[in-house]
Amino acid sequence: MESFRIDEIARKLRESLPPAILTVQKDMENNFRAVLRSTLGKLDVVTREEFDTQTKVLERTRARLEQLEARVQALEGRAGGSSGMGSGAATGAGEAGSAGAAGASSPIG
Repeated sequence: MESFRIDEIARKLRESLPPAILTVQKDMENNFRAVLRSTLGKLDVVTREEFDTQTKVLERTRARLEQLEARVQALEGRAGGSSGMGSGAATGAGEAGSAGAAGASSPIG
């Protein structure tokens, strides 16, 4: 966490103390700061900039995945529609090939 934020939090904690404790105010502020740095340093956090960057990467990856899924569906549609053309063994198409493929893929998905 950025130093100025820790200082701000430590200052707010110090200001919330009763007036009788103001004599030890500086020590308390230093202790608050040390505890906050130690505790926050142990957390597995990223900066807002890193988070925003990863969010953009995820959005691009999802968009690309959707494009590829549409492309696969289009290719599968063409392969299914052109089963009478070409070699059934080469494309895995054909009635016997399709029935075998459907039976084989059934347990998997």
